[in-house]
Amino acid sequence: MHDLKFIRDDPQAFDAALKRRGLAPLSTDVLARDAALRAVLVKLQNLQARRNEASRQIGQAKAKKDQAAASALIAEIAGLKDQIQQGEDEERRLQSQLNDFLATIPNLPAADVPDGADETANVEIRRWGEAPAFGFAAKEHFELGEALGQMDFAAAARMSGSRFVILKGQLARMERAIAQFMLDLHTEEFGYREISPPLLVRDATMFGTGQLPKFSNDQFFAGEREWRRKHLFETAEEVSAGTPVGVGDITDLLEKAEKTEQFWLIPTAEVPLTNLVREQILNPSELPLRFTAFTPCFRAEAGAAGKDTTGMMRMHQFAKVELVSITAPEQSAAEHERMTNCAQEVLKRLGLHHRVVVLCTGDIGFASTKTYDIEVWLPGQNRFREISSCSNCGEFQARRMNARFRAEQGKATRFVHTLNGSGLAVGRTLLAVIENYQQKDGSIAVPGPLRAYMRGLERISI
Repeated sequence: MHDLKFIRDDPQAFDAALKRRGLAPLSTDVLARDAALRAVLVKLQNLQARRNEASRQIGQAKAKKDQAAASALIAEIAGLKDQIQQGEDEERRLQSQLNDFLATIPNLPAADVPDGADETANVEIRRWGEAPAFGFAAKEHFELGEALGQMDFAAAARMSGSRFVILKGQLARMERAIAQFMLDLHTEEFGYREISPPLLVRDATMFGTGQLPKFSNDQFFAGEREWRRKHLFETAEEVSAGTPVGVGDITDLLEKAEKTEQFWLIPTAEVPLTNLVREQILNPSELPLRFTAFTPCFRAEAGAAGKDTTGMMRMHQFAKVELVSITAPEQSAAEHERMTNCAQEVLKRLGLHHRVVVLCTGDIGFASTKTYDIEVWLPGQNRFREISSCSNCGEFQARRMNARFRAEQGKATRFVHTLNGSGLAVGRTLLAVIENYQQKDGSIAVPGPLRAYMRGLERISI
């Protein structure tokens, strides 16, 4: 969400920032909606003031035994009550429309984010290591995994359709080992607190981090409400078996179903981790807060038709270790650098060649004000591919969650800044290890840091 005061004070700056994202000016529309709402609020204040004045005058009229004046004032107050009710309904409608409109406008890019229309304008800022030199033609991860009999896309497709995989044996163990290695690194060396969050969250939780309402088609809806409606309808028929079912009884059950919470599968642990501070007022001594979690993630990949259809690059279900930081505004830029370095360190420890790029204005995410992507080298594809995005969201998500802190005792509260990043995507790290540590005979050498998590295993083979 955006600060309305900023838009009122400097609409040109707001539109200029949106233009950098390739968007048309929106301040005029925002301010028109805001003006309509404020006009209704002024009208309500005047009506309420007149009601209070009329109530006072009733007492004066009765004291003077002027029953006619008192009756006229009572009638006026009754009319004012209806006008106030109508005004309050109009206020709620206009406030809802303004909020809904603001909720669809992306965050504004930071001043130091490079301008550009798409990923071709992203800027590399550093790289680490060297690409491995093989004395043979490098294979892609799915070729190696299927040849080992430990990566099964066909069986997964029979169960669930495309963009799913079944890992078996040593590769399944390596996926778990990678996650454990990442969690230990982030908690023991980098000070993140491990969290085991819910995988199902409510609408408001998804709204808080920006997944709703704009990106509902990219999410998996758990369908609780529709299931409950069906269940309650069947229950009503069972209870009423042999007797006529009253329409009122069914309506009552369905109304209860409509009030039932509906849930979404999390697309990333960023959602529950960031929402840990929703509707909270934190003490400055608590900041920064740093959280990490290893969870499955679920994405519909609605806009990915035809992209990465083979292998594990783009899945409906995948595992990820997430990093989230909650900071004071003055801390967030430094925290962004720190978080990116923490994610990078995973790749350094695993000896994986990679680079860091800063995303341009046309490529940053909806909630982000600045994003670094970490891209790992994949020999089988002979190119870098994204393995982590680390984003500073400023106060954008905090406003949607009403997450604040009190800078000084007795002073007004301020919105926190929120940051998130992959530390890392476990599935993509697995495929990077497979491709970078492949051997001529098709086996996979186990990187040194993972061997302790795999009971000393040094090589994955048939």
